[in-house]
Amino acid sequence: MDDIDQLCQRIPELSTCKDSIRNCSELLIRAFQSGNKLLLCGNGGSAADCEHISGELIKRFSKPRTLSSELSDKLGPELSSNLHGSLPALPLPSMIGFQTAFANDDKPEFAFAQQVIAFGKPGDILLGISTSGNSQNIVHATKTAKAIGLKTIILTGKSGGSLAPLCDLVIQAPASETPRVQEFHLPIYHAICTVVEATLFPES
Repeated sequence: MDDIDQLCQRIPELSTCKDSIRNCSELLIRAFQSGNKLLLCGNGGSAADCEHISGELIKRFSKPRTLSSELSDKLGPELSSNLHGSLPALPLPSMIGFQTAFANDDKPEFAFAQQVIAFGKPGDILLGISTSGNSQNIVHATKTAKAIGLKTIILTGKSGGSLAPLCDLVIQAPASETPRVQEFHLPIYHAICTVVEATLFPES
């Protein structure tokens, strides 16, 4: 039984999105293996989730991530013993200087899309988090990402909202009320991070 099966056993309601959780994990694994990165966007509590996911991927999460011997030799013992294998995950809401400048000078609902223009490359992934599935700034970012050649994922609630038909992959938490959707989102993305880490750092 893998981590996703264990998740659904622990929280049976999430069995409805088991396949999409697994597909998301596999999509991220392929992207990271190909040298691509993950961009994350969301508002409010979902912006905090972007930070949370990014943190789990940039540093070790549930297991050690030993650096390659080649890199360890170049870094020396002090650095190599205190650093981890890392995965590139960029939380777009965290760029406060950019976000406030864009909101002051332009229409704020296009800020995430502007960041996708700046950072997105074909093969990268944009993960949007929206409990309603209707956040306009994420809609614009998703459309921009698809135009550039990114894969798009939405982590959302039961209805899927207007983002569901736009995205390559939809993870729909089985709830409609914002607090309940957010309660489901955390164990979903923790399971995804665990699977990604275990696959990409098997020897650590």
